[in-house]
Amino acid sequence: MINTYDVLETIRMIQEECLDIRTITMGISLLDCIDADISKACEKVYNKITEKAAHLVEVGEQIEKEFGIPIINKRISVTPIAMISAACHCSPVPFAKAMDRAAKAVGVNLIGGYSALVQNGFSAGDKELIESIPEALASTERVCSSVNVGSTKAGINLDACRLMGRIVRECAEKTVDNACFGAAKLVVFCNSVEDNPFMAGAYHGVGMPDCMINVGVSGPGVVRAALTKYPDADITQISDVIKKISYKITRVGQLVGVTASQRLGVPFGIVDLSLAPTPAVGDSVAHILEEIGLESCGTHGTTAALALLNDAVKKGGVMACSRIGGLSGAFIPVSEDAGMIDAAKAGTLSIEKLEAMTAVCSVGLDMIVIPGDTSADTIAAIIADEAAIGMVNTKTTAVRVIPAIGKDVGDELDWGGLFGSGPVMPVRKESPSKFISRGGQIPAPLHSLKN
Repeated sequence: MINTYDVLETIRMIQEECLDIRTITMGISLLDCIDADISKACEKVYNKITEKAAHLVEVGEQIEKEFGIPIINKRISVTPIAMISAACHCSPVPFAKAMDRAAKAVGVNLIGGYSALVQNGFSAGDKELIESIPEALASTERVCSSVNVGSTKAGINLDACRLMGRIVRECAEKTVDNACFGAAKLVVFCNSVEDNPFMAGAYHGVGMPDCMINVGVSGPGVVRAALTKYPDADITQISDVIKKISYKITRVGQLVGVTASQRLGVPFGIVDLSLAPTPAVGDSVAHILEEIGLESCGTHGTTAALALLNDAVKKGGVMACSRIGGLSGAFIPVSEDAGMIDAAKAGTLSIEKLEAMTAVCSVGLDMIVIPGDTSADTIAAIIADEAAIGMVNTKTTAVRVIPAIGKDVGDELDWGGLFGSGPVMPVRKESPSKFISRGGQIPAPLHSLKN
């Protein structure tokens, strides 16, 4: 039965507290597009994407109007292109351009899956794709890329970490005239997941159906508004408040996902109930932590408060949806969160503190601007550190850092929109080069042996 109070409460959350569906993402398998002739393969890729996603944006806009629920992004994820391009034995950049054309043709915001999975080593096509990432991202508008360099089962491919340190720098250098935006479309994972609807890390895993719909919800502003009503609650009560509001947020995602699935005639996959912030005032994960009782995000107690928030979000959301998946937790992207931006500018929030926070929340070091002269080996070491947290803790972690070419600490990069702006944050100057240059495989932890 429809409860009038629940309807009115949802309307208020949308109008006043920044509740939205951050994305509906259609995952599309491209395994049947493999062809040794790259021209034919790219044509197959373009045709399949435009056929499957022809009505994705239209249906998303219909749902927005009918239910009054903002759906900020409509996106596509595809099979990791390294698997598709391996048969071609040449540069896979034409695949990126075919993806970009298809994304523009159907009107989606971004398309992910220019990806490679190399946690155990490099197979055919992997190195070619990784080496092509800077050119691919510089020559396209909507294509996003990801590389998985580690997992709890496999350990960490240190050679891949070193390679990705260089690739991240090259992405920034090739797009220096566009605020180094290429690096903002590239993320390096440990324990990446096949059903993630969020960019830049989304790809359609090989264990997925031919086509499916995944939904990413967002509601930091709603959670913070709920907490303001309980200024004197103890921490157990705070957890209960977050669980209850997360349940309501996730129900909205379930409704949108099921409706989109039915209208598009493809299976409904998962709801990713991550709290994904925006630069908009009132839509910040950092401000939730401050509402819990911290004077500023980044001060002592931040990791504990974030652990509480992440746990409560998962517990509240899991009962509200038929299938929870993706990353599901709290995101802490610096440039996309108004409170994180303020804390970074004030010096309260450092990369080292962010790294500690990633041990208890979704993803990892996300949308962090670093000095333009940061070496490739230092970036590789940052990737290795974050991958180690994911590997040992059996969770997804990632690195999306943007070297601000020509800029230093105190400067800023500004992309506008959901990507926001970020202050250049300091990194350690001491060299990790000898460690990174050793190469090889960091072994998987003992607790990975569960069979």
